[in-house]
Amino acid sequence: MSERAAIYPGNFDPITYGHIDIIRRARKLFSHLIVAVVAHPHKDPLFAAEERVRIAREALAEEGLDGIEVIRYDCLLIDVARERDVHAVVRGLRANSDFDYEFQMALMNRDLAPDVETVFLMTAGEYSFLSSSVVNEVKMYGGGVSSFVPPSVERALEERFSRGSS
Repeated sequence: MSERAAIYPGNFDPITYGHIDIIRRARKLFSHLIVAVVAHPHKDPLFAAEERVRIAREALAEEGLDGIEVIRYDCLLIDVARERDVHAVVRGLRANSDFDYEFQMALMNRDLAPDVETVFLMTAGEYSFLSSSVVNEVKMYGGGVSSFVPPSVERALEERFSRGSS
């Protein structure tokens, strides 16, 4: 992997325009960007990890974001970075609460891998309130989410909630 490669990890349950904003901006800074979908065994996501990868790939293609690798991982992020020879982790920040958590994770990652830098990108103001969980809740109760997610993501949510979330 090149020196200008970065990894953008997250749950992406599902990917939103807030995530896509960070991806667009990170893509300008790095020659190769990997979107890494984490499979948390201790979380109860709406979509399985493989579905989140597929949905993210479809959404990025729909948004014209070619050349972005989307992978699934279920280990330490630093292990993925080392395996891929990536030296930068991209994280998006919405609010102070994000910063506290992300700062703690960046310090832990620095201890584990001093050669991997964390790069924080502030979210665009229009997405500062947006989260996957908010999108899921709005859609679950029948609200429209087209201003928050690409059409392919909204279709995946419609399908999920039409057949139940299990």
